[in-house]
Amino acid sequence: MNEKANAASGMAVEDNCKLKFLELKKRTHRFIIFRIDGQQVVVEKLGSPQETYEDFSASLPADECRYAVFDFDFTTNENCQKSKIFFIAWSPDSSRVRMKMVYASSKDRFKRELDGIQVELQATDPSEMSFDIIKSRAL
Repeated sequence: MNEKANAASGMAVEDNCKLKFLELKKRTHRFIIFRIDGQQVVVEKLGSPQETYEDFSASLPADECRYAVFDFDFTTNENCQKSKIFFIAWSPDSSRVRMKMVYASSKDRFKRELDGIQVELQATDPSEMSFDIIKSRAL
């Protein structure tokens, strides 16, 4: 593991985060919600393949920041079935300033640990990550 990078940012990434992300790429999970716990990023919730985008957005706390990945299945205008992996940085306006700063400063390094993210989205309220926005970003 890359100890120097971890020491520099002060934020460790639990190996389980990468493991679950690899499973998501193999379609074992629909989504993963991560939270910062003390000095490390940990898996908070796994969504089963049957769960929907609504289940996913309902899993995000209203007043706390989270990182999340969502495997979005869609049909292109040419009628092809595709999927894209979204990374969502959830930072609601009502969350504490300190929390927003910690999540913002650790985001890029955490995202680099997850190889295979195709679209990144920043959201401060549910309307900024509505299903329509996700779909328009996927196409």
